Amino acid sequence: MRSLPAWLMMILALPAYAHDAATGWSYDAFCCNGDHASGDCQTIPSTSVRVTPNGYEITVGPGDHRLVTRRHDFKLPQGGARRSQDEEYHLCLFPDEDTLRCFYAPDMGF
Repeated sequence: MRSLPAWLMMILALPAYAHDAATGWSYDAFCCNGDHASGDCQTIPSTSVRVTPNGYEITVGPGDHRLVTRRHDFKLPQGGARRSQDEEYHLCLFPDEDTLRCFYAPDMGF
């Protein structure tokens, strides 16, 4: 049997959508899987984030993010952060709690 032509497969393919943050803006599709209730992106407390000359130090423990079961310390250069659209910090963990996939930070005011 012949395979479906490429154009037909493209028409039938469903687009991938990002889920929304609690305040209504969408995370980048690369960053998230699931939805608001079960997805891997979530707001984290501002007390979990420390801005340093080298970027961000993110420390999360159980209760800070739905996927976290133990303490994690992540370091990320400032250029690695994405812009938060609601002035909150957001963390996306995928494929597991040990892997920081995306981090959203609010604009810094000076």
